[in-house]
Amino acid sequence: MPEICIVIPCFNEEHRLRGEEILEFVHAHEHVTICLVNDGSSDGTREAIDGIRKRAAKAVLALNLPTNRGKAEAVRRGILYAASLNRFTLIGYWDADMSTPLSEMIGMLRVFDADPFCTLTMGARIRRLGSSIQRSPVRHVVGRVFATIASMLLNLPVYDSQCGAKILRADVVEVLFREPFLTKWVFDVEILARLRNWIGRDALLAAVTEVPLKEWTEVGGSKLRFRSLTKVPLELLRIARHYNRKSAFRTPFPDQRNASALPTVSAVSYTSKRTSRSSTRP
Repeated sequence: MPEICIVIPCFNEEHRLRGEEILEFVHAHEHVTICLVNDGSSDGTREAIDGIRKRAAKAVLALNLPTNRGKAEAVRRGILYAASLNRFTLIGYWDADMSTPLSEMIGMLRVFDADPFCTLTMGARIRRLGSSIQRSPVRHVVGRVFATIASMLLNLPVYDSQCGAKILRADVVEVLFREPFLTKWVFDVEILARLRNWIGRDALLAAVTEVPLKEWTEVGGSKLRFRSLTKVPLELLRIARHYNRKSAFRTPFPDQRNASALPTVSAVSYTSKRTSRSSTRP
């Protein structure tokens, strides 16, 4: 089993952080490590994280950010920290409220086992027979409108870019997370845009898999406020303007449909400027 680290960003999660679920899961899955990132919380989140870590020091990592930087930056810092340890083959991130149970990780990991060229798996909240997706009608409609707009902006058939459960190969961390994100709440769209610009649209279609979740439950207490929600259209426009420029795309490979031709991070890193055709290739 490959070693995996899941980053969980935490801002004022003293009462929502499910320590017992985390401990139960890591004790049952020795190849899984959880990295809890305290994003400058003003409540007892840091103490709660310390309490969890004391009970499973080898399976739980803790990263403390002195000031609140927002979910995007907390996730980015946590993933870069996990990658710097050079221990993990796979690294991902998960919402602290556990709206997506950690058990859903198993199905997402199976995709990597079945497809050696899979780069990123994303949980997808699709209501269907045999699943339990508990989501308010308003949130569902808003989510579908957002996903449609994001799909159009990226020119990618993505169903659910915003589900807070994603796992990726550690060797693409530098490309996707080295630079700070433009936005605080829709950085998931930026991740897809960066990957698309790095390997090309056709290769991305082969390298990314959305995995329908069996269970997802909406949890109250979201940190996304109405004021932030009203900024989402402008943030999407900002993403489109930045990542859809010709200069934001890396020089394409001769055959971008061939996932086995994807470069390693040591050979190329994400940049907003066009990479020279003489760049080293794997």
